[in-house]
Amino acid sequence: MMLLIPAVAPKAPAEKERTTMVTLVDAPPPPPPPPPPPEDKPPPPVKNLSPPKPSPVPPPPEAPVVDVPEPRPSDIVTPPSPPAPPQPPSDIGASVDISSKNMNPPKYPPAAFRAGVQGEVILIVDVDASGNVTNVSVEKSSRNRDLDRAAMDAARKWKFNASTVNGQKAAGRVRVPVNFALN
Repeated sequence: MMLLIPAVAPKAPAEKERTTMVTLVDAPPPPPPPPPPPEDKPPPPVKNLSPPKPSPVPPPPEAPVVDVPEPRPSDIVTPPSPPAPPQPPSDIGASVDISSKNMNPPKYPPAAFRAGVQGEVILIVDVDASGNVTNVSVEKSSRNRDLDRAAMDAARKWKFNASTVNGQKAAGRVRVPVNFALN
């Protein structure tokens, strides 16, 4: 036996109402603004010092006029003149043996080395009878102050073999080229 029942979809169970509880909460207050940075104290005033001013010097008192009779040629006594200082040797190079006892090359100035500066300094070196350097001057500059100074500083430390004149050691001058070159 068969029963004929119309095909109907079964009823869905009744939906239960869903309730959602919403609680409104006030938003948290914003954080307080940061305190203002402390005001920078103005730096202490800078004193401008002026160069010392010389105090005014009163003019010297006028010397009283004294009548002095004019001297006669027979009254004037002249002291003997002091002897003239010795002349530096006039010849350069021949009077001094350039082979030196101690002639270390100058140090290349660091600033000139970094800048790639090169040049040649020609020095005139005065040497006394014992071979010590007494004076150094630049005959021809390298056109760079640092190179010239380095050459002169080194030359002041050099020691030469003095020449002999008539069996006696003698002072002299020598011309020394100093070359600064980057390798």
